[in-house]
Amino acid sequence: MSDVITAAVAALSEKVGSAGIDGSVKFVIEGEGAIMVDGGGVRAADEDADVTLTANQETFEAMMAGDLNPTSAFMTGKLALDGDMGMAMKLGSILS
Repeated sequence: MSDVITAAVAALSEKVGSAGIDGSVKFVIEGEGAIMVDGGGVRAADEDADVTLTANQETFEAMMAGDLNPTSAFMTGKLALDGDMGMAMKLGSILS
């Protein structure tokens, strides 16, 4: 597992905390790998999910740092979404 994915799992775990996710979300960081967020927590994995969010490393890190709103990232084309928009919105509100 890459250092980027390890750091991303830690950052997402901190953001999600005990909020709980009813469903599954996959973050794909281009060129690095994938992270799953579901009822079981946050982990490095590449599995089927209700929604897949894809971004480059810079965009992902900006979202985790709070410097980039996930909705803004999506609207400007920096974050691609495939699947359940409602699930993405729930996670977006947790990350904001």
